[in-house]
Amino acid sequence: MAFSMRDARTAHHGIMAAIAPAVLGLAMGGCTVGPAYKKPPTTLAAFHGAAAVEARGGTAPAPPLDRWWSGFEDPELTRIVQRALEQNLDLAAALARVRQARAAAREAGAQLLPSADLTAQATRIHQSLESPAGSSARRLTGYDRNQSVYDVGAGATWEIDLFGGLRRGAEAARAQDEATDPARLGTRVSIAAEAADAYLQVRGDQARFAVAEDQVATDTHLLDLVRLRFGQGVATDREVAQAEALLSQARASLQPLRIDLEAQLNRLDVLMGAQPGTYAAELKMPAGIPPVPGITGGRPSDILRRRPDVIAAERHLAAANARIGEAISDYYPKFSLSGLLGFESLSAGHLFRAATFQPEDLAGLRWRLFDFGKVDAEVAQARGADAEALALYRLSILHAAEDVENAFTRLVQLEAHAEELQREVAALTRARDLSQSAYRGGVIALTDVLDADRQLLSAQDELAHTRADAARAAVQCFRALGGGWSS
Repeated sequence: MAFSMRDARTAHHGIMAAIAPAVLGLAMGGCTVGPAYKKPPTTLAAFHGAAAVEARGGTAPAPPLDRWWSGFEDPELTRIVQRALEQNLDLAAALARVRQARAAAREAGAQLLPSADLTAQATRIHQSLESPAGSSARRLTGYDRNQSVYDVGAGATWEIDLFGGLRRGAEAARAQDEATDPARLGTRVSIAAEAADAYLQVRGDQARFAVAEDQVATDTHLLDLVRLRFGQGVATDREVAQAEALLSQARASLQPLRIDLEAQLNRLDVLMGAQPGTYAAELKMPAGIPPVPGITGGRPSDILRRRPDVIAAERHLAAANARIGEAISDYYPKFSLSGLLGFESLSAGHLFRAATFQPEDLAGLRWRLFDFGKVDAEVAQARGADAEALALYRLSILHAAEDVENAFTRLVQLEAHAEELQREVAALTRARDLSQSAYRGGVIALTDVLDADRQLLSAQDELAHTRADAARAAVQCFRALGGGWSS
């Protein structure tokens, strides 16, 4: 009986028509095992330091959180932060991790769909006469040891996700993908804060350096005065030595400042993705420490919405929850469906004919019935990972609140400290000037002048240091609030 290509297609379609309804019925009636994810409820009381930080006000209004550095009204600071956000290599690596996670999520989602491939091969055989096939065929008339086989086929395979294991895997991969973007945003927040912190330390070191240089000039003048009085027979050699020691002390304070200043400049260059020394010259000209802007205390709900680490921790929790269902699905059977449409012939010229057409369909079942508790262990491990992720999520919220409270307290107290130091410096300046006048008049000893000078130097240095630390504390506030990206 003749067999046409139409007959072959009809036969194959008949097989598929018999299997497809059952397969689709299984797929449509399938369920997704494992617990459904629900975001844990979280409650935070109002920050007890918010009122104090809002009451302090600021020389400038509170800036928007996504561009908080603009609130310092320092063009150089703004330029440095923008350059760091554009060129930082940690951010480049974070973006690459986001791309990897998105590709993994697409891969997991693709496992839910059929896969198809096309194969073609040509085989040339010089058959052994001693093989089972060769020893039998060699006696046939017209037998030829040299044979060619041509094979072309298109196949498709589909694992039917009847119990939702693949769907849970895809759900976990999506959650992991959604966790990488907050991690990238967290890197962005950190880079902006690190760049601003380094810049403010540079300005603070420059301010302290200026104080030390002024002190060197004052002590040089004082030494000249003592030497003049010594030449006149009014001052003693001991007083000359004391004035020289005071001058050396002031000069000795310059080297540690130079070391820290150079370190902060190098830190800035690396944050901006450049070799140390690239941009240092741009900041060689000293400038003042910028005034601290106003800061909005923020609400706990804003922290949960803006803090990248909290967002990422919640997404990791969602992924861990989905992994439970993925593990549980191994308790149930796996169904798969495969199909092949192919042609095979000993002659390339007669390959695509009805006689060479050979379709194939396969419905598969795989079910682990006994595995010495392997699935039990996998499910227990997944549940343990979920419990760990939940604890870490709750801990991330507490750490976020801790960061905010600490930053608020630090800022308020440092600004109060700076105000007290400002009054101390003003009083010590008057005392130093009066003591120098009294010394010239011979009313007091040189030791009184030296003591007043040392106290003033220490207070001026601490004031410059505290003003820089207060500005850095403001940066910590913005960082703790999750500022640095657009929600």
